[in-house]
Amino acid sequence: MNILFATLVDINDIEERGIYQDLIRELAGRGHDICVVSPAERRYGKKTSLSLSGAVSILKVRVGNIQKTNPIEKGIATVLLEFQYLRAVRKLLPGTRFDLIIYSTPPITLFKLIRYIKKRDGAACYLLLKDIFPQNAADLGLFSSGGIIHRYFKKKEKKLYAISDHIGCMSPANAGYVLAHNPQISPTKVHVCPNCITPLPKKGDENRSGIREKYGIPPGCTVFMYGGNLGKPQCVPFIIQCLKQNQDKDDRYFLVCGDGTDANMLMTYLSTDNPHNVRLIATLPKDEYDELLPACDIGLIFLDHRFTIPNFPSRLLSYMEQGLPVLACTDSSTDVGETVTAGGFGWWCGSGDPAGFTDLVDEICMRNADDLRDIGARGRRYLEENFLASQAAGIILDRVGSR
Repeated sequence: MNILFATLVDINDIEERGIYQDLIRELAGRGHDICVVSPAERRYGKKTSLSLSGAVSILKVRVGNIQKTNPIEKGIATVLLEFQYLRAVRKLLPGTRFDLIIYSTPPITLFKLIRYIKKRDGAACYLLLKDIFPQNAADLGLFSSGGIIHRYFKKKEKKLYAISDHIGCMSPANAGYVLAHNPQISPTKVHVCPNCITPLPKKGDENRSGIREKYGIPPGCTVFMYGGNLGKPQCVPFIIQCLKQNQDKDDRYFLVCGDGTDANMLMTYLSTDNPHNVRLIATLPKDEYDELLPACDIGLIFLDHRFTIPNFPSRLLSYMEQGLPVLACTDSSTDVGETVTAGGFGWWCGSGDPAGFTDLVDEICMRNADDLRDIGARGRRYLEENFLASQAAGIILDRVGSR
């Protein structure tokens, strides 16, 4: 098949690792021709271009700034995205016809591109639902539920759901939410297609102490790692509350690797309180992050307690890949905590409960290294049984009737 894969993720090299790159490689490896449509944000000063990465074509489309920018600029850029993607496809891929178009949220504003390809080529349309917008933004108070902005994007959302032949959701709770809040959608088109990767072999512990020394981690403590975005969805004020409750304890150390719109709050806390057991690394190359992660003991997940929509963060997979037990602090709508606890590879507490977080950290710090390794190994096995890119590719191809 000829497949058009439209995403908001900045993809430049198909050999990069990630939930989309791994899926694309898997589909290409099965003999399908793939063209990826990916943004080139204005801040990087690059023009729209078409290139090859291995056997995969990548169409980079110049768009406005959509990541780590103010809400107004992001909103305008998101609205314009479908026009820019459609124009680029028409201009640079005029003679290419597609059998299948796969597209992910965010954003929901790709309707015109999807409609054009579906009408012109008769292509099947498969939505990878990675967030539920605009309700997630309304949950966080970014705009009022039922207001003019909310209503505008709800119309976009309904159009995207209606034109999609198949909707792959990240988890059972995710699928259940979509059907419960969109009675116009046929249940036959909604199913679970989880975040998936092609995992690398778990790294050994040979250089564990050397890596810890390199990053200034004191010996003899349990290391908790959070790697990812620091924005509204993660509720950075709650993260700070958790760190404050643990900042005077010597048996634990917290590494935060990431940046985002609310990272400045964490920086202010660090400069004011100067905790001895917390370190923020704002930017870390992917290869260095992959080196650091297996030298840690626990992976952390944070989600704002106000969410009514069930998120399922993909960063969970990187922890599982390296055999790290997981401590998830989330809202009660998501089933990520249920996945972690039922799978036997971690713990869960509500993200409005810093005392509950500290109680679990106390419990974890009392466990020995062998116990934590056994718990993490269960996570690795769960990953291999449930979250492989080959499985996601199979779900998609089965749905559209092709292998």
